[in-house]
Amino acid sequence: MNWDDLKIVTAVRNKGTYAKAGADLRIDETTVARRLERIQKALGVTLFDAIDGARKPTPQCEAVLAHIEEMAKTAGKISVIGNKSAGPVGNIRLTSTPSIAEQILAPGLGKFLLANPGLSLELDTSNQNLNFSQWEADLAIRLGKPTKGAFSIRKLADIKFYLFQPKTMATDTDTLVCAYPEALDETPEMTELKAKGFSQNRRLKTSNVRLIRSVIKNQTGIGVLPQHLSADLLDDNGLTATPLKARRDVFLLIQPHLKSDPATRLVVNWIVGQFAG
Repeated sequence: MNWDDLKIVTAVRNKGTYAKAGADLRIDETTVARRLERIQKALGVTLFDAIDGARKPTPQCEAVLAHIEEMAKTAGKISVIGNKSAGPVGNIRLTSTPSIAEQILAPGLGKFLLANPGLSLELDTSNQNLNFSQWEADLAIRLGKPTKGAFSIRKLADIKFYLFQPKTMATDTDTLVCAYPEALDETPEMTELKAKGFSQNRRLKTSNVRLIRSVIKNQTGIGVLPQHLSADLLDDNGLTATPLKARRDVFLLIQPHLKSDPATRLVVNWIVGQFAG
């Protein structure tokens, strides 16, 4: 059994089929199946069950994957063994919403990394949540508390929201409401927008809060923004800002096997400090 074979186990878990795993690893589907069968014979266990057209990890596979993740971390540390840094060494994968990454993390990011030359950070800011349960990230900043999953969790903050309206819009026909798509209607901020009677005029539908912010800043639309995107708009004489009761809790998810990892702890403490600051 070699490291390349073990990568196949992770790829099948992540992609769900031999074909997709093969495409990810740039090998054919037959090779994936053959090498996976070799691993199963060596271990004496079944790693995946075929369920509804997808390959689902068995409990034995989950145990193997936990060890593979530890091995990947160790391999990462070996790759930087020549680094003479005095502090923790490692590569940490973090996923966050774009606005939190840009407005809360980014201001201190460069200084933090320069002060810790042994660290590197892979920061994913897509609106598509990485699959944390499948180890696609080491740390995740999420809006709202997850209801299930095997991870450690820490509350970072609760985000306040403001409703912004241009002072020059006097009639309903002038009102351009910016709101999330209907699938996000149950979020606290959209619930308040609806309660104030604006959701029926929803003409710009987007989950991109920076786009909503741009329309508000140009004084051409009504919308709700989180506090970390509102600082300069609160002082804009052309806008009316109404504080909302809505709150969104922000949580940090931590892979449980990394709780005692020095590099992970360093990044976690920095993230907590960014929210506290």
